[in-house]
Amino acid sequence: MAGYFKDLITGIKSLAIGMKITNKEFLTKPITLQYPHEALKMTPRYRGHIELLKNPETGSHTCISCGMCAKGCPSGCITVNSKKVPGVKGKVLTSYILNFTTCSLCGQCVENCKPAAINFSNEYNLASTRKEDFVFDLLQKLHPEGVPEPKVDPELLKKEAEKKAAAAKKAAEKKAAAEKAAAEKAAEKSGESEAEEKS
Repeated sequence: MAGYFKDLITGIKSLAIGMKITNKEFLTKPITLQYPHEALKMTPRYRGHIELLKNPETGSHTCISCGMCAKGCPSGCITVNSKKVPGVKGKVLTSYILNFTTCSLCGQCVENCKPAAINFSNEYNLASTRKEDFVFDLLQKLHPEGVPEPKVDPELLKKEAEKKAAAAKKAAEKKAAAEKAAAEKAAEKSGESEAEEKS
């Protein structure tokens, strides 16, 4: 009988302690987030996939298409495509493909980028059942409304046109000189054969 009352008192005491903790936590503000309706704020040093950074002055990216990020990537998950546009200094970035399925988040690309055009993003919600969803064009992601056209410098365009015309003129002169030399050589050869026939 004594054991029964002892167990009863222990159970009531345990219940009182549990209810005290429950009532205390019931009045505190909840720390859980109602995901996906609420988003978790990531710390500034969180390493998500890389992203191109936007220049606040120009509104465009600061990538110079040097390709150092792609060369420094041990996983080979970065592809940088660019082209030369007349009147624009340097190359113009046309696409920046990141295959996140093979990225190891080592940070070599960010360290190798001299103009600091890329950085780690704070994007963490990347769940998908398709592998294609993890291949990003970071240029399109930076400019979803459309990639702005590069600014053409009229002076540079004029210089490039003059340089092209001078190169074309030089090539034409070289071709004419080669044709003239070939004609002289052919005439000389025919003169020699005629002389041999006479003798």
